[in-house]
Order: sequence, then C-alpha cells, then structure tokens
Amino acid sequence: MAGPNEKKAPVSALMLAALALPGLDAAAQSLPETSTLGIGMLHYQDEQPELRRVKVNSPSVYLSMPLAGAWLVEGGAVLDHLSGATPRYHTAVSGASRMDEKRKAGDVRVTRYFGHATLGLGAAVSNENDYRSRAYSASASLSSEDRNTVGSLGFGVSNDTISPVNQRVVGERRHTTEFMVGIEQVLGKRDVVKADYTHTRGRGYYSDPYKQVDNRPRERDTDALLLRWNHALDHAAALRLHYRYFRDSFGIRAHAVGGEYERPLAGGWMVTPSLRLYSQSAADFYFDPVYDPLFGEPYPPGYNFASPKPSTADQRMAAFGAATFGLKLAREIGGGWTAYIKAEQYRQMSSWRWTGSGSPGLARFDARSWQVGAVRTW
Repeated sequence: MAGPNEKKAPVSALMLAALALPGLDAAAQSLPETSTLGIGMLHYQDEQPELRRVKVNSPSVYLSMPLAGAWLVEGGAVLDHLSGATPRYHTAVSGASRMDEKRKAGDVRVTRYFGHATLGLGAAVSNENDYRSRAYSASASLSSEDRNTVGSLGFGVSNDTISPVNQRVVGERRHTTEFMVGIEQVLGKRDVVKADYTHTRGRGYYSDPYKQVDNRPRERDTDALLLRWNHALDHAAALRLHYRYFRDSFGIRAHAVGGEYERPLAGGWMVTPSLRLYSQSAADFYFDPVYDPLFGEPYPPGYNFASPKPSTADQRMAAFGAATFGLKLAREIGGGWTAYIKAEQYRQMSSWRWTGSGSPGLARFDARSWQVGAVRTW
C-alpha cells in the first residue's frame, strides 16, 4: 500500500492542474463575466528499474459561476483509482506492497467581490478506505486604485484521520494550519511579478504505516517562498518563469526552478512546452541503504526497537535531483469549448542533486502522466 504521505494531494491543486488552461487567472480582482465548466481525465504511472509502481486514473469536473453581480461560486470533484506497488523501504524491489483503492474528493469555494477587494471561504473533503481529510480555508485580497498592485492573505486548516489496513495504527490524527501572504505587481504592459510566502504548522502522525522502519517526528513546520514572472511576447505568446524555495523542520531544503512558453499556432492551436528542475537535501533522520549485522536490511546499524529514534527509509526523504518535461496542446473547438491534452515526463536521480552527491544506493525513479479534457465558457 502507498502511505498517507505518498498518495495525497490537495483537492484544489489536483483539479486545477487537470483543468487549468492558458490565460486563466485565479487572482483576478474583477468578477468573471462568464461561467466555466471543465471536465478532465488524468492518467499517471511511475516506475523504477524492474518495478512498475503506482498507477492513477482520475476523472474530474469543475464548475465556476458568477452570481448576483458580486459573488463567484466554484466547485469540483475528483475520483482517483490507485493501483500498483510501492517499495517498503528505499527503492528495493523485493517485498513491494500492493494496493488497489479509490479516493473520492471534492471542494467548494465562495468569493465575494467588493470592487478593489475580495473575501473568500472554501471547504474540501477527501475520503478513502484508510485516510480521511477535511479542510477549510479563508482568503482576502486588496488591490490599488489602478489595480496594478494586489496584496493577498490566506488561512487554512485541515484535519486528517489515518487508519491503515495493516492496522499498524488506528485512528491516528494530523492537524495542519497554513498561512499565506502574497503580493502581485504589474510592471507594464508586458510584465507581471508575484511573490507568495507560505508557512505551515503540522502536528500529529507523519509516519508512513506501509513503510518499514518509518518513524517520523510528530511535528512538522514548513516555509515556502514562490516567485513568479509572467512576460508577454509578440504574436500573443507568453513566457512564465518561477522559482520556489522550501524548508521544513525535518531538515529538508529544496529548490525548484521552471518555466513554460505559450505560443499560438495556425488553425487555432496553442502549444505550451514546459521544464521544471528540482533539488533537495535529505531529512535529518533519513538513512541510506545499509545492512545491520544482526537484523539485516533495512535497519540502520544499532537500531533500537524498544526505543526507536526518528528514522526513515523513504526515498522521498532522501537527497536527490529531478527534472520534468511537459508539452500541452489546446484548441478552440466551437460552442465556447476549448479542448486540451498535456503530457509530462519526470525523472529523479540522486546524482542530479545540484550540490553534493545525493543519497547513494537509490534506484532511478521515473513517472509519466497525461491529461485530456475540455473547458467551456458561456
């Protein structure tokens, strides 16, 4: 089985990734004049040498409607079908645990527009056989008179319940609070820059019950800084660049840089190639693949079963680098509909870490995904 930290993604983020089209602006200060309906299908498959790992199929739907000249109501739903296998520790193929399960998730958000300001409230729910999550959020924004400067604030809380089928734990809880502050600045007719800072405070169960030797601290604080620059080019083309810095109390430090180039083509097509590069350090309690003289793999030397210290053999807590290549095609097909298809290829290797040598002994990790769908506005 995949653990609760391996297969979870924020509901809104998942749906926006599946349904977003070039030109949609979630931070707009004016109430949209049109309604939007989006339907999509996401397929994901990851693998390592000699092991096809997790496969996910996710149909989703999204609806956004302006009401009464001042309100925007948004909602979405997604159904994930996950199957496959994940290593119990590091990237060892032997003993990989199997899974086949479904997740149902949905969210709703209501935003009130006040000319130069907005207030929003949202709620999200996610259910599956071993994991349940409830989340609530509030946000506000304020723009200058000329609308060239926009400040935003956000606050969210989530409560998760973890009850794995192997019954290693039953009814474990995790509570998370998140605070975000951001500012967006128009620099001219062609350029917009934005900076967002997010702080997250989590308390509760963070271990992966399906991994061997996985005992993580019950407190996790994170900080993330996201910088974005959007630049309009000639012929309706656009360049979007971003940089993200992340750190947490587990000891992980991560950097990500990326960009996408959006360009219209003949026949009403829009093409968007993208590239993202990523690097992270290992968690303080991550241990490399080793063999204990007494217990054998995967226990680190001197592991104390009676009083285990924080430790993990989860490759996602290791030091590594990664690259993601993507290509998206979209086309207006009439009747207010725009269809799109997007493919991405991800590769993760220890040797690709930007500084240092990365964690040794890990197998290469690859993932492929494609999304297909359509969006209608009216």
